[in-house]
Amino acid sequence: MAKLLVKLQRYFRRKPVHFFTLLALYLAAGSLVFLHSGFAGEPTVTGSQRSPGAGEGLGLPYLGVMQLSRGFKAAATMPEGGRWHGPWFKSTSKEPVERGKVGDYSSTRSRALRGRNGREKEEDRARYIGCYMDNTRRRTLRGVSFFDYKKMTVFRCQDNCAERGYLYAGLEFGAECYCGHKVQASNASESECNMECKGERSNTCGGVNRLSIYRLELAQESARRYGSAIFRGCFRQPDNVSIALPVSQLMLNMSVDKCVDFCTEKEYPLSALAGTACRCGFPTTLFTLHEREDEQLCAQKCAGEEFESCGTAEYLLVYQTQVQDNRCMDRRFLPTHAKQLVALASFPGAGNTWARHLIELATGFYTGSYYFDGSLYNKGFKGERDHWRSGRTICIKTHESGQKEIESFDSAILLIRNPYKALMAEFNRKYGGHIGFAAHTHWKGKEWPEFVANYAPWWATHTLDWLRYGKKVLVVHFEDLKRDLFVQLQRMVGLLGITACEDRLLCVEGQKDGNFKRSGLRKLEYDPYTPEMRKMISGYIKTVDTALKLRNLSGVPDDYYPR
Repeated sequence: MAKLLVKLQRYFRRKPVHFFTLLALYLAAGSLVFLHSGFAGEPTVTGSQRSPGAGEGLGLPYLGVMQLSRGFKAAATMPEGGRWHGPWFKSTSKEPVERGKVGDYSSTRSRALRGRNGREKEEDRARYIGCYMDNTRRRTLRGVSFFDYKKMTVFRCQDNCAERGYLYAGLEFGAECYCGHKVQASNASESECNMECKGERSNTCGGVNRLSIYRLELAQESARRYGSAIFRGCFRQPDNVSIALPVSQLMLNMSVDKCVDFCTEKEYPLSALAGTACRCGFPTTLFTLHEREDEQLCAQKCAGEEFESCGTAEYLLVYQTQVQDNRCMDRRFLPTHAKQLVALASFPGAGNTWARHLIELATGFYTGSYYFDGSLYNKGFKGERDHWRSGRTICIKTHESGQKEIESFDSAILLIRNPYKALMAEFNRKYGGHIGFAAHTHWKGKEWPEFVANYAPWWATHTLDWLRYGKKVLVVHFEDLKRDLFVQLQRMVGLLGITACEDRLLCVEGQKDGNFKRSGLRKLEYDPYTPEMRKMISGYIKTVDTALKLRNLSGVPDDYYPR
């Protein structure tokens, strides 16, 4: 064998070309084998069903994760024209034949967030309002619905309803989730909501024809989408409608699609349906979109689509189109160097980047930073590269909390957020980026406990230091900014010495999310805080609350409690 190897070695030394040719052929053959195994080794899934369990309706196919009912049709398939057709005001008296299957429950609207986890103190997502009767022929919550007969939880139902913009979320039969804007049934005894959630044995998910209903307290604003358009609500027609909504078109065969497409073509961000008239315009002081009416006042069926509502001559149904409102998109550096340095101070994870986005839109000037973040610069925060003392930016982002650093600024906007939310947001940013998420292994490993132990005390000391050493501090709570953006943004801009045009602020409301909003679809389905963590954080909340009140400021928002 050794002699053979020596002969081969001598041969290839004399003719190296042959050696490299054989080597290339060997590598090519190996690559082909690898590719073949990659394609041939994958099993073919033909689709499987499991027989109905004890809590399932007959004929209901098992879809693994969830099955969306009639309201959204198929979750992954877009209808013709590229727009979802969620029938917001759909009548239940006329239904297509293919939707008549038992268990294929339907509904007609959407809006909410998360809540009760058997103890109703989960992250202020929702408030449990009781057990209600339900009827398969006329649903109590007539919005979108979905089923998960294996992993349904209270959080999952609330989160999915919230992402679609509903006000209520209801669970039934241990595995069914219904969303809606109005509860259209009477109360039932609490003892009748007695079925455990399929994916969360410690919680109740309704009963047989009984719904456990939650009111979603922090439902995401403007979350209800109608295809490419965003549903804004039902509003009374303004007095000077021809000025407030200057472009109009009579449409005898009216539908939401037609009106939205018309206003999109005319390049207006608002599409208002008024019976057979379609009106387009901008949000202005004449039509602020701040005073919503009961949607039943707009519930007149469309002439061109019986399962849609098209408003009336007096009450307009308004959608926001994909057209960008450019009245607040221009931004530049300050024309002259600022004489004072204004800090936009916050604990990490408290929404500083979002607040910068709002301030830039509202003022038209770039914001700066105490740091340099290339990813933020690439996303349009052009002040990120300037030195924080350059004087070319309207305010400076900072997370610093030492006396020397704080006294470097002449005034400050202090943004405070619920520590439970802020800690999780910063943990996600640290391990997943500005709009990413930390991996499950990080939450379950040693990283999360160590993070809370180090960062929770900082949440308190950050606020206390700014209250103590700050020269002129305007306190803004993140929760108040989300709830009442127009008023809170006016306060912030006022401190910056800018007189903001109201129409510009209304424009900001329509562009408020920006590029740094995490999707709610990957929120944790369990509480990462241990009782020891909660006890520690509750103590810090009380300390900050007391410090705020000692300075004649409003304390922390009520939704920080109970903890």
